[in-house]
Amino acid sequence: MTLQQLKRDVLRANQEIVRLGLVMDTFGNVSGIARDQGLVAIKPSGVAYDALTPEDMVVTDLDGKIVEGSLKPSSDLATHLILYRAFPRIGGVVHTHSEYATSWAQAMKAVPCYGTTHADYIHGPVPVTEMLRADEVGEEYVRNTGEVIVRCFRNLDPMAVPAVLVAGHAPFCWGKTIEDAVHHAAILEYVARLALHTETLAGPGPGIPQHLLDRHHTRKHGANATYGQATRKDSEA
Repeated sequence: MTLQQLKRDVLRANQEIVRLGLVMDTFGNVSGIARDQGLVAIKPSGVAYDALTPEDMVVTDLDGKIVEGSLKPSSDLATHLILYRAFPRIGGVVHTHSEYATSWAQAMKAVPCYGTTHADYIHGPVPVTEMLRADEVGEEYVRNTGEVIVRCFRNLDPMAVPAVLVAGHAPFCWGKTIEDAVHHAAILEYVARLALHTETLAGPGPGIPQHLLDRHHTRKHGANATYGQATRKDSEA
């Protein structure tokens, strides 16, 4: 992938989270990575989405050194970089303050998997991180936000659970591609709303049984997935 294509894709993704209603004001950002070059593109800090151009995207290396761009990168850059280093299979990261997912984050509660809609995309509850300690909030706050997410995934597969709630803050999502990351952010907001409605109707519950969770997740993911159409290559095999 060329840097120009990466910047165009990241711009489109940032505009898409607005179109999907996942963002108000400038409370959100999307980044993407060119793994073969070790470079990340992210939106600039505090710039209105409808004013952005591909040239406005800021390109950095994985240490945060600016390679291209004249604007200051998103204030969440350090969190994105931590995730790219810790989760080597991801290609895009989305951070929003979407209404329902953020409500669960502020309540410091994981989003339970109450049904197959959730299980199709997220293999189990959407976890909530531990709260950052006082000594973790300061100059290294953004980096430590990434670190607290990574600690939350010590025993979780980030590709099976492509979302997290940062306690007292908001969600981060990711995916194999930038487009997947945006899709997961939209799915998270939807299942967070469903979970809230479910608890309003029935109160907190145990969620769907493991066998049903596994069945629905594996039908869309993995080598034996059955959902959707075969690729052209598969159909010609």
